[in-house]
Amino acid sequence: MGIKQFNATYLAPDDRLLFRFNTVENTEFSFWLTRRVTLFILAATQHLIIKKLEHTHSTGAAKAIADFSQKAMQLDPEAQGVSKAETYQPASNYPLGADPLLVMDAKCKLEKQGLEDALSLDLVLPGGANINLKMAGPTLQAMCALLNQLREHAQWGEVPEVLEAVAPSKDGKQEGNKPLVH
Repeated sequence: MGIKQFNATYLAPDDRLLFRFNTVENTEFSFWLTRRVTLFILAATQHLIIKKLEHTHSTGAAKAIADFSQKAMQLDPEAQGVSKAETYQPASNYPLGADPLLVMDAKCKLEKQGLEDALSLDLVLPGGANINLKMAGPTLQAMCALLNQLREHAQWGEVPEVLEAVAPSKDGKQEGNKPLVH
């Protein structure tokens, strides 16, 4: 499923985001994102991008590069290949129904998608079902920029940093640092 466009709106009375996207296959998906889920997606995505950059850069440089990329997208999305002016085009097919579904939780990890790394985002839906989105490059940056812009508009505070935790191994011994990203 190739994502074509994102659209999101902050609804103050509900303190939620209505998050929609359509695909090149003419399908549309719509979800309610809570403050908790939105902040988690932004924090986990930022954390995973920095961890990936740390493979080739120092920690400080990785953070600076990620921060610069995020700010560049917010200041000039069209230079990054993303059009903000294009009107959202609703699709005609709604595989999960036309009504938005509440996202109960989210899970993020990096995966290989062809030659580049992509974010694999699982949106956990009521009843335990989920939908998986794989995004890389401008698509991932566009989603994060949109969610970040709405986070600021909603006055939801800063995106929390993902902390590293020491997780016990199977034999009960400490096993290095594991990010608190589920």
